[in-house]
Amino acid sequence: MLRIAITGKPGVGKSTVVSKIVEKLDLKACGIRAAEIRVEGQRQGFSIEDIDTGRKGILSHVECTGPKMGKYHVNLEDLNDIGAKAIRDAIGCDLVVIDEVGPMELKSDNFIRAVEKVLDSERPILAVLHRSSKHPLAQRIREEFEVLTVDEVNRDDLPDIITTRFQ
Repeated sequence: MLRIAITGKPGVGKSTVVSKIVEKLDLKACGIRAAEIRVEGQRQGFSIEDIDTGRKGILSHVECTGPKMGKYHVNLEDLNDIGAKAIRDAIGCDLVVIDEVGPMELKSDNFIRAVEKVLDSERPILAVLHRSSKHPLAQRIREEFEVLTVDEVNRDDLPDIITTRFQ
């Protein structure tokens, strides 16, 4: 059972690496993918997408209500209804993808329970892990997964390397 977590500094391309891996794999990948929401070049927040169904929502935004993380507010409704549900449903797929286990996502107890359920399964997992989170779930992932750091030098090669490992 292969479990890989990728980490790295903000903006280095962790989510892009995950998206490229999901595109290249001949496996049924399910779970969540995050993306920046930009308006006129300025990051306004993050979207969340159920990879299997294509259902999208707002993970966080400068104009949302909900728990505050820096300049953003976490949208717990979409995080629970789209994010946690997609992870719970992913247990039946060939590969579970979790982009990301970070401070925003860890504001949701439903999200935490969904990830724990997948970790307790025998499913292969590809996750993005916040680089400095001390949350017990993040610590568990660091202990149980192979953790690879994305940087400007390796980010173009990592999708092929990781895809080969999962096939």
